[in-house]
Amino acid sequence: MGRSPRSFQGNFGEVFSGRLRADNTLVAVKSCRETLPPDLKAKFLQEARILKQYSHPNIVRLIGVCTQKQPIYIVMELVQGGDFLTFLRTEGARLRVKTLLQMVGDAAAGMEYLESKCCIHRDLAARNCLVTEKNILKISDFGMSREEEDGIYAASGGLRQVPVKWTAPEALNYGRYSSESDVWSFGILLWETFSLGASPYPNLSNPQTRDFIEKGGRLPCPELCPDAVFRLMEQCWAYEPGQRPSFSTIYQELQSIRKRHR
Repeated sequence: MGRSPRSFQGNFGEVFSGRLRADNTLVAVKSCRETLPPDLKAKFLQEARILKQYSHPNIVRLIGVCTQKQPIYIVMELVQGGDFLTFLRTEGARLRVKTLLQMVGDAAAGMEYLESKCCIHRDLAARNCLVTEKNILKISDFGMSREEEDGIYAASGGLRQVPVKWTAPEALNYGRYSSESDVWSFGILLWETFSLGASPYPNLSNPQTRDFIEKGGRLPCPELCPDAVFRLMEQCWAYEPGQRPSFSTIYQELQSIRKRHR
């Protein structure tokens, strides 16, 4: 595998693009620093273990894992458009609302698939989605994901790495993650999309955000957002997990909204 000179630092090590020697396919490569302790190396490989089981056009594709010598590499499809958050901030002003509806529909399709596989993403956000050159959105960054037979994952260990402003109240308060908590995060992703990459709760700290949510506060409707999409956001932010729509319902509703939107 050849590699490009351009790279950046990820959570576990260097991330760079390269080409497979077999067919010259462009790929993205994540490396794991040799100095990381074994528990963090296991977390690094968790993403590959989950991704290798899935195949969906709106989920980034795993190509392979190199573990025979250090450093360990995860090789994935290269999605040329970069992350969705940067895309929204740089290209958003040129995009039609119908295009934004198509892109969040892509995200809902990917999450509906994960929901059907009892996979909980736990870190759904615009920064963790990728955009192809044809504006197709793919869900990425499965480093925090878990698979659970009963659809619920109980986490422990505090909030040091938890993205508080994207995380459902029951996950913050009790460490209970589920597809319903992913739905809450999807509501924040919708808000990021129609605010063209703004940061949620910009004037609140993480503790202030938690208090605001507990008292019934929610994000306002973005200026570009169709009323029907904001109503869907509000449903995603129902305090009780069981009152939130499923990803299947969300996907169908977004398809319906897109068809009605001119």
